[in-house]
Amino acid sequence: MITRLLSHDLPRSRILAAMLILIVLGLAFAPFLFPGVKALNVSAKILIFIVLVASYDLLLGYTGIVSFAHTMFFGIGAYGIAIASTRMGPGWSSLLTGALGAVALSLVLSLIIGLFSLRVRAIFYAMITLAVASAFQTLASQLSEITGGEDGLNFKLPEVLSPAFNLSDTPFLGASLDGRFLTYYLIFFCAALLFLAMLRIVNSPFGRVLQAIRENDFRAEAIGYRTVVFRTLSNVLAAVFATLAGCLLALWLRYNGPDTSLSFEIMIDILLIVVIGGMGTMYGAIFGATIFLLAQGYLQDLMGMASSAAQSVPFLSALLSPDRWLLWLGILFVLSVYFFPTGIVGKLRAGK
Repeated sequence: MITRLLSHDLPRSRILAAMLILIVLGLAFAPFLFPGVKALNVSAKILIFIVLVASYDLLLGYTGIVSFAHTMFFGIGAYGIAIASTRMGPGWSSLLTGALGAVALSLVLSLIIGLFSLRVRAIFYAMITLAVASAFQTLASQLSEITGGEDGLNFKLPEVLSPAFNLSDTPFLGASLDGRFLTYYLIFFCAALLFLAMLRIVNSPFGRVLQAIRENDFRAEAIGYRTVVFRTLSNVLAAVFATLAGCLLALWLRYNGPDTSLSFEIMIDILLIVVIGGMGTMYGAIFGATIFLLAQGYLQDLMGMASSAAQSVPFLSALLSPDRWLLWLGILFVLSVYFFPTGIVGKLRAGK
């Protein structure tokens, strides 16, 4: 049953399997295991980034396409939910309309970008996608009547998903059974389904062709595969999954703005997570997103504790100051890339 669920793509490492089970169980029971607003917020973002990073791995790791427009599709999904909910009011029909509209727009844009740009060399394609993404971010900032401009859009969700909604006044196993709780599990099950769908795609005959194109596109073309068609389809699929990840982000935040889903910093984060987790593995998205967002959320707090403990050593205390958390985060990533050049998943699978 588990083999079928994972599309026969098992972790192939006992350590990897144990870590995967631990992360999945931690995310599944996060509201009960890690009470608190911050912990639940980090857990929800991990789920969203797993989908987002896995969709980029489909593009980069399995097809060998470097694109900087991935956050554009992520933002389209978030804006789709935000605009529909703002204009139509809170309701399930608003969410469905926003999601479908966002997916339709992403389909059209990704198809156009794919057809007109994937025939050029890799570096030129990357530059084209960067230009398109930058233009879209500027457009989103300027169309204030539609997108809210730099201020973004705040909106309400259906009553059952609102924080004020309560299933019970009595907490269950330490967790408040409110709208936030229900929203988290909606995101959890959607993220799980989307990830399993992508895992199925990369382990299908279509996914094997994508990997052949990644390894040698000239050879794939020579044996009869139209590489432009497959690369375009890969681009479209990755865009759709990124859009759906953006929809999940909007559901969780109940807000969206240019910096929330369209910033270039998010694109850099995606690249880092893919490299840390392991390109062309899918499972790398789970490990990379978990490590990155935990470090992003808690490294500053841990450094504050370490700095306080090292007060007797002024130099060490200053070095461990929470204000320098980005420095240490960068050092951790450099070390992870140095010791895990094929990513965490690649390293563990090689050492099985």
